[in-house]
Formats: sequence, C-alpha cells, structure tokens
Amino acid sequence: MSIGKDYWAWVDPGTVPRVVTETVPGPKSQEYNQRGMRHMIGYSSQVTLCPVVFDKGHGVTLTDVDGNLYLDFSSGIYVTTLGHCHPKVSEAVAHWAKRLMNCHDFNTPVKVALLEKLAEIQPWDLTGMQLYDSGTTAVEAGLRVCRAATGKYEFISCYMDFHGKTGHAVSCGRMNTTNGMGRAQGFYMVPRPYPYRPMFTKADGEIDTDAYLNFYDEFIANATTGNVAAFVLEPVQGWAGSVFPPEDFFPKLRRFCDDRGILLMADEVLTSMARTGKYFCMEHWDTRPDVVTLGKGFGNGFPVTAMLVSEKYKDSINKISASTSYGGNPMACAAALASIEVIEEEGLNEHAQRLGQYFLKRMEAMKQAHPIIGDVRGKGCLLGIELVKDRTTKEPFVEAGKAVYQRAFSKGLAWVPAGHILRMSPPVVMSEELAAKGMDIIEESVAEVEREMGY
Repeated sequence: MSIGKDYWAWVDPGTVPRVVTETVPGPKSQEYNQRGMRHMIGYSSQVTLCPVVFDKGHGVTLTDVDGNLYLDFSSGIYVTTLGHCHPKVSEAVAHWAKRLMNCHDFNTPVKVALLEKLAEIQPWDLTGMQLYDSGTTAVEAGLRVCRAATGKYEFISCYMDFHGKTGHAVSCGRMNTTNGMGRAQGFYMVPRPYPYRPMFTKADGEIDTDAYLNFYDEFIANATTGNVAAFVLEPVQGWAGSVFPPEDFFPKLRRFCDDRGILLMADEVLTSMARTGKYFCMEHWDTRPDVVTLGKGFGNGFPVTAMLVSEKYKDSINKISASTSYGGNPMACAAALASIEVIEEEGLNEHAQRLGQYFLKRMEAMKQAHPIIGDVRGKGCLLGIELVKDRTTKEPFVEAGKAVYQRAFSKGLAWVPAGHILRMSPPVVMSEELAAKGMDIIEESVAEVEREMGY
C-alpha cells in the first residue's frame, strides 16, 4: 500500500507540524489546564512535561485548542495505531452506538464476527477467548486462567516489566510503597536479557541468554515453592523504554517452560495489532504463548481488550468468572473488528515493516552522529533511542531525555517520554516522508541539547 494523496490520512509534509503560538503550550491550553488540574490529579509525565490540550486528531496529526498542528509520534500512548479517527473504525462504532450499546455478555452478530476473525488471524491455537475493557483487566484474567489451568499459584515476571495498575498486575511489575506494602504473595521478578545493558555475558562480551535461563532454574529452586503457574512477559518492554530481547530468548524460554510444566503468558496489550508489523509481536520469534492479552491498538482508541487462551487450557476460562459489565459490548467489538479489517485491507503490517526499516536505518545514522545516543532499537513502529552521558559507562542521561522531549514537542512533535529513553510509536498509516520529518525534528532537538550541555 502507498500512503499517497488519495489516502484518507495523507497530509502534505510541507504543512505539518505548524506551531502558531509563541509558546507551547499556548494560552488556551494553559487556561484549560488550570481549570482541569483543579480537579484531575495524577497526570502522566507526558502531560506534565508539555501540558497541551488537544482538540482534534486526524490520521497522523493532532490539533490543540490554540490551533497548533502536531505530527503524532505517540498514537495516544501506543493506542491509535491506525491513525486518529480512521473512517472505517469511527463509522463502525457510530453504527452500534445508535443501535445497541450493551447487552452484558450475550452474543451479538458483531461479537461473533470479531471472535471468528481473531481465530482466523492468530497463527497458533489460541481458540479460547474473552473480551474486556482495559489491558489491566485482561492481564488479571490471564493470571487467573494460568492458576486455574495448572493448579499452581506462583508467577515470575521480569525487571522493568509493566502489566497494569491493579493488585496482581502491579505485582508483576516494578513496585513502590504507594502500590502496597510489598508484592503479592507468590509473585517474583527475575532479570531479563537487555542487549544494551546485559547482566550476563560470554567471554567475548556478547549477551549470554543461556546464563539467564540457568539463573531462572536456580531461582525457582531456591526462591519459590516450585509451584510456578506461568512466566508473564511483555514481548517488548514499553514502559522500560522499548527494550527488545535477543532473538534467541523467547524460543529458549518456551522450551524452558515446557520442560518444567510452566505456562508462557505474553502481555501484548502494547505490542499487538500491527504495531511491530505483525498481528502478534511474538510472531517475530515464532514462539507460541499459552495465554495472550491484547489491547491498546486492538480497537484503535476504543476501550476494548482481549484474553486469548490455547486450545489445551481454554476450558479453564469457565473457572474464573470471566465475564465483565463492559467487555465485548457491540461498540467495542465493532471497533476491534473494523481495526483488524483495516490492517488486512490496507496491508498495514507490511507497511509498518517498511517504516520500521526506514526508522532503524535513520536512527543508526543518528547514533553515529550524536555522542549522547548510546543505543537505538525498534520493530515496525515501536522504537526507542537511549541517551547516555558517556558511551563507555552508559550512564543514563535523564536530563537530556527530558530536554529533548520538551524541545521536540515545542517544535510540533507529539511523542512519549521515558526518562533517558526517547520512545516513539507513530501511527502505522504514516508516510515515509512524514516519518522522515519527525526524525528530523528529533535529531535537530538532540543536536541542540547536546550543544547546550557541552557535547
């Protein structure tokens, strides 16, 4: 597919971004934020670092209340993968909003169509399904299914993972005192292969994936009761800064789990539905999970998520009181079904892969040109640039990350901060010309911050 002038989301690269106010945020954004922040507490760093107030979105652009036009490299935090307000998705939601908004968990024609489409596109045997309205809810259901399927009760996740913001989902990620007095009983964390910052290496300095697996074996024997129901992992760690595993990690972990009667649960809330150029990110490593959670781009902005369970364990869903008030409502099913159909009809998995090739080539060139760029990585439209004070020590450059984020945002690039790691998740309907323009803004901002900080 070509993103040309006849495509619904096409925009003239010469017209975007366009900043018309002297400051970003502009005066109207500042006014709205003052009003909103009197009541709303707990904004993300994305908002606190650059509190603009958006008014509308179209395709790969966002417009704020002051009339500033931004190029979107965030997708609403990995959500609007197919661009803002894709006509087919919007029309599907509107149809059911006028026809039938909720009927609990009764089947509807659009729900059945979605379930059949999911069964068709998944490459494994994930035939047991349930629908939800948030990623966290899907993760919590997946954990309960793993317990029901195995009769075991312990879970292992990895350092820097993020799986949600409720009790057991929180216990699968990094804890702090506000999340509770400690991790829930039976939840453990282990290090995960991080190619740029390896904990275990071979004699030649290369990351040693086998050493991680050996550690897991020792950890299970000494730190758990031996009743591990599942390993729970993100295929790509998003919150941690777009951290990708070595290519051999997931196939080896699959064999490790099989040998020990442990299930493999892949939290694909962030990575699924064309974000990395595949419907499921685990396809990149040809690794079959036993349980998968889907979300974010699954409904292109509409709150709809899913849990998929392999044929062998799907009857366990009946044991966990799986239904919800909002999950699988007709509007949600319509949004998800339309999103999958758009990916098929417009060849967006393939387009995302082509964009990914461009992004990686461009980021590698940036790394060669800028000393504060320590590492670059990505698949499709899931990308990361890691900033360091020194390439030898790899000391994280948090101050530069914050400054580059704010500088690029003020130039009209809406994107995602993560401390010293710059995260990018542009819509997969972006043209390569606009992708290049976004990278130009980022590189320009990196160069300016480098000069100001004495590099």
